[in-house]
Amino acid sequence: MAYTAIDDPEAYYQTQLYTGNGSANHAITLGGDTDMQPDLVWIKNRDASDVYCIFDAVRGATNSLDCSTSAIEVDDDDTLDSFTSDGFQVDADVKVNTSSENYVSWNWKESATSGFDIVGYTGTGSAHTISHSLSAKPGMFILKSRSRVANGQVWHNKLSADSKILYLSTNHSEQEHGAIHNSTQPTSSVFTVGDASESNDDGETYIAYLWAEKQGFSKFGRYVGNGADDGTFIYTGFRPAFVMIKRYDSSGSWRVIDSKRNSFNGEASVLYWDLGTEPEGTAGFGLTDIVSNGFKLRDDESPSNTDGGTMIYMAFAEAPFVNSKGVPCNAR
Repeated sequence: MAYTAIDDPEAYYQTQLYTGNGSANHAITLGGDTDMQPDLVWIKNRDASDVYCIFDAVRGATNSLDCSTSAIEVDDDDTLDSFTSDGFQVDADVKVNTSSENYVSWNWKESATSGFDIVGYTGTGSAHTISHSLSAKPGMFILKSRSRVANGQVWHNKLSADSKILYLSTNHSEQEHGAIHNSTQPTSSVFTVGDASESNDDGETYIAYLWAEKQGFSKFGRYVGNGADDGTFIYTGFRPAFVMIKRYDSSGSWRVIDSKRNSFNGEASVLYWDLGTEPEGTAGFGLTDIVSNGFKLRDDESPSNTDGGTMIYMAFAEAPFVNSKGVPCNAR
């Protein structure tokens, strides 16, 4: 039995914390044992009310998008100015490099092996399919307009219907909007856009981030909360490095935890993708244990563990529960 095809998750995903120095050409080196040149870098200032900055190798360094607003792409060479062989380089913009302030970056490597693809396209105004390179059906994808004001949209394989989406910059429940992706599930070779201006306005430019599930490395699932401090346990098949949780049957913010900011169980360093102007919170809620084979909620916080509430999640591995040789990983 194959436990995982990816024994070294650091080759495809790493979380990196860093402290700004306020100067140009500040090189950030990823801290994993494996070198990884990222193709998607998602940065947040943990200490200040700066928006999120999303950069990718398809749109090119310096071109920033914010997940927490409907704003268009900004070309700013004072932000991230290059992807390097084991990290990236930032200049002096406060959103990415204020002196003495703390930042988190979530970093992915584009690869069919790990199930991640970045696709840029130009809208036509008519429903059509767009090719991707995953060779597997995506479990989740994000679409964001680069050139017109529009919220980012999220399709997830556990939403209640093919016509449903979530908006990345709001805490709203799932929305009926089949025109975004023509109420059509993606396949192992294409995804579909409808005639909605948010995803396919004639002549406008867009970016799509697509992920497919890989055993022992990534998981795109759903769970039901129990409203208790002894919360729901979610099995992933790996020790997570990154988890995003979103309630979809009712309102709830896009909560993100990772094993670097939450370096031990019982710690709660909270960020929400839709609340870009809020710094990181460290209140006594949002507690989540990261364990060798998944994660467990440790409070009754509404966005992630309301009794009877339904949540989707995306998770990426720090280590597989059992590697390809049958060797189990350690708990934290």
